[in-house]
Amino acid sequence: MPFLKTKFQIATFIALLFHASGFIAIAFFKSVLFINLTPLNLLVSFALILYTHEKINLHFVVFIMLCFSVGFAGEWVGINTGKLFGAYSYGQVLGPVWQGVPWVIGINWFITMYCIGIAMSMLHRKLVSRQPTAASGLGQKWLHISLIVDGAALAVLFDWIIEPVAVRLGFWQWKDGVIPSLNYWSWFGISLLLLLLFRLLRFDKHNLFAVHLLLIQLMFFLLLRSMG
Repeated sequence: MPFLKTKFQIATFIALLFHASGFIAIAFFKSVLFINLTPLNLLVSFALILYTHEKINLHFVVFIMLCFSVGFAGEWVGINTGKLFGAYSYGQVLGPVWQGVPWVIGINWFITMYCIGIAMSMLHRKLVSRQPTAASGLGQKWLHISLIVDGAALAVLFDWIIEPVAVRLGFWQWKDGVIPSLNYWSWFGISLLLLLLFRLLRFDKHNLFAVHLLLIQLMFFLLLRSMG
């Protein structure tokens, strides 16, 4: 297609195509097939991030592994003890599991943390370019803290938007159908840790596609949520 001139445009088009077709199939036709293709959607999103990320280095690979490991371990503790997120269990929609936790959930943690980290980094760079004094001394320290804390708060908002849709689609179920506040506190804490690692590890923090993917996912779940 002639209008797809850059890899960012190509990746955004593919992500839009997957999410738009999924939304139509799920919202209007209650398609079980598209719901069961959720793991494929996550894997495609992961591949598109690798495709658009500039200069993949050791730090970036380490960040992927840490997100997968910490996210998966947190879910394992949550599923098997109920002490981290509350009492919940995964359905069959997200594919193969290990001790109750889908393997793909680790990839989902990476996608979420990477997209939020990139979005916050690009936003902060824009703010600094408009107010250069914010990048010096104490201002730089607060910018680091803001990226981590604001990003973790955005991750909690993202989870809050997803929760009722995920339950309705059979991704997971909560005991007695109640989402405990512990879930959101744990999301905030784990996100703080992973976004701190995002900030400390040295890899490229500019990827326009990551911002697009975050917005596409937010719109996808917001629209499904609004339709009840």
